[in-house]
Amino acid sequence: MAARRLAGGSWQPALWLSRRCCLPGGTRERYRCSSSSTALEKAADTSEVTQEEIVLPRKKTWDKLAVLQTLASTVNRDPTAAHYMFQDDPFLMPRNAANSRLFSLSKESGRNAAKYIIKQFPQYFDKTFAEPNVSCLMPEFLTPQIEGLSEEALKERIHLRMVKESVDLFDQLVQAGTPLSLETTNSLLDLLCFYGDEEASLEKEEEKGDLEEPEVDTSEQKAPKRQLQRGSQSSGPRWRENNNAERIFKIMPEKNAHSYCTMIRGMVKHRAFAKAYDVYIDLMNERHKADVHTFNALIAAVPYLKDRFLERWELAKVFLNHMVQQEVQPNLLTFNALLKTLRRCGGVGKSMSLLVIKEMEALDIEPSLATYDHLLYIFYRGVDLYPSGIISEVLDDVEKRSFTPQDPDDAKFFTTAMQACCDLKDIKLAYRLNKAMENGDNWKFLDVDRLNVYWSKFFSLLCMMEQIDVVLKWYKEMSPSLFYPTPKNILDLLQALDAANQLEVIPSVWEDVKQLGFQRRHELLEELLSLMSREQHPDEVQLAFAKCAEDIKAAHETTGQTPLEWTGSTLGHVALLFARAGRTQDAWNMMERFQQINRIPTDQVLDEFLNCAKRTNSPEEAIKLVKLAAALSLSSFQRLKSRTEEEFELSEEQRKTLERIESDSDSSDSDSDSDRE
Repeated sequence: MAARRLAGGSWQPALWLSRRCCLPGGTRERYRCSSSSTALEKAADTSEVTQEEIVLPRKKTWDKLAVLQTLASTVNRDPTAAHYMFQDDPFLMPRNAANSRLFSLSKESGRNAAKYIIKQFPQYFDKTFAEPNVSCLMPEFLTPQIEGLSEEALKERIHLRMVKESVDLFDQLVQAGTPLSLETTNSLLDLLCFYGDEEASLEKEEEKGDLEEPEVDTSEQKAPKRQLQRGSQSSGPRWRENNNAERIFKIMPEKNAHSYCTMIRGMVKHRAFAKAYDVYIDLMNERHKADVHTFNALIAAVPYLKDRFLERWELAKVFLNHMVQQEVQPNLLTFNALLKTLRRCGGVGKSMSLLVIKEMEALDIEPSLATYDHLLYIFYRGVDLYPSGIISEVLDDVEKRSFTPQDPDDAKFFTTAMQACCDLKDIKLAYRLNKAMENGDNWKFLDVDRLNVYWSKFFSLLCMMEQIDVVLKWYKEMSPSLFYPTPKNILDLLQALDAANQLEVIPSVWEDVKQLGFQRRHELLEELLSLMSREQHPDEVQLAFAKCAEDIKAAHETTGQTPLEWTGSTLGHVALLFARAGRTQDAWNMMERFQQINRIPTDQVLDEFLNCAKRTNSPEEAIKLVKLAAALSLSSFQRLKSRTEEEFELSEEQRKTLERIESDSDSSDSDSDSDRE
């Protein structure tokens, strides 16, 4: 049985099955339709046909947003508009992902600053001018009203999350010999263990102690001492030695299970894993029972308590067996914590994770997005990718549901799944995932940062696997309404255009590059110039390419900021594009830059420039090119001179000029040889 295999034979899922609640008497209230006539009732009584019973709900409850949701369903997304959160001030409309993140963080920072002002200076907000006065929309009253040394005053400060004031008042009450109830002391422990001796703030919602594991190798760790040892703290000390929580816990005259569980969860939250395990041992020695939340925290802390993969799984099984012995019914977060631990158990995690999913099904616990996220991480992270069967089965379930948040890791699923689709290079799975993301309210799990990562990976996969017309259609609909392309996305798009032989689209892509603020990215400029200058195009396209080259030249010569450094390849590409567009003077100016920055043009650039001079029948430009090759001591000097003499109609003066260039070149070569001798 999967349950016994999962917990080493001691698992008893029957103890964990949830009891179904029912109305008194075990039956549901039923109502008959009262609109039938007396004649119909008599006919129904005399006939053998049983009248169907209709169950009427007592009350129909509508969602407060039902009207807005209905109106929103009639409006399609505008692909040319940015995210709605950025439309308050068009002047500050972000241009790329970095700016959008800065904008969203600035808005949130402004909200937090307003809450801080209201909390710290409540005396300036004691007057109400609203008519009518809606109390739920008014600022909370955060000033303590109870003065003096009393347990009620302590309760009030705990309720207001005033950490320092609560600890000071507790110490004063203890020194005065005032007895405190166990419930009040436990409430103070709850406050201290949650905030970790730091001053609380009402807007602090995100837990600081989220156990984010670093990237670790899937091979077995053999070193006894690693960066994450037993009880180590990878992000620096967060649980101070003998802090107020520990001090109060030690001096408590009476402790119950709530006291121990609070300390364990607080220590795990603030990364004191070894201490949390020791307190759990004390809890068992005192014959108390831990609750399900405490076991969830301990299971999540297993990777930080043991080094080897098998040891981690054995310790997790110990906690699971203790839950069975103490008759603690697991919940969804229990299995999610177990799967999160299996993510860091190497091959053991792959062999046991599917059994965990089967056990959830046996206990009728419906998985959340975090469950699937951990599962995909186990099988699709690393060098050896599992076949697409598991992710396909996961999508079969996700497509049918509209999820609600149940675990903090729920928000990671869609980006993890899209990364798996990219690693598998499976565009069909990506389409299915995208359809599931748009189902119901699933899209709400993607915040601004994750939304951009999700669509960025999706677009890279499209560029790799789809036809160019499909790629361009998605690109037009996605940017900037859904995401801001990254430099890698632009490179992927350029490679897709190159593979489809549609380089004439590059000028429009370049406009987007400027809009995104990537016109100073060297790798993008090199790729753009290389594609535009690789071969000859129609005159209209060459003129557009020359306009792009002019913008790139301006980016290198801008005076408002540090100019970009010219490279030989960049100079050559820009010179080619100018020459092919008939902008001879601009092209020659770029050729002269080679001598100024001590760079050597390639043979392709020299030959193409000579061809452009031939098309315009400009022997003077050809002679200038030969003179430049001589000045740079290029090996192609003789070839360019011979081509100039053969392909151009030169005057006697121009031939003499070529001869002088050759003699000067020979003399300079002999001088350099004598210097070397």
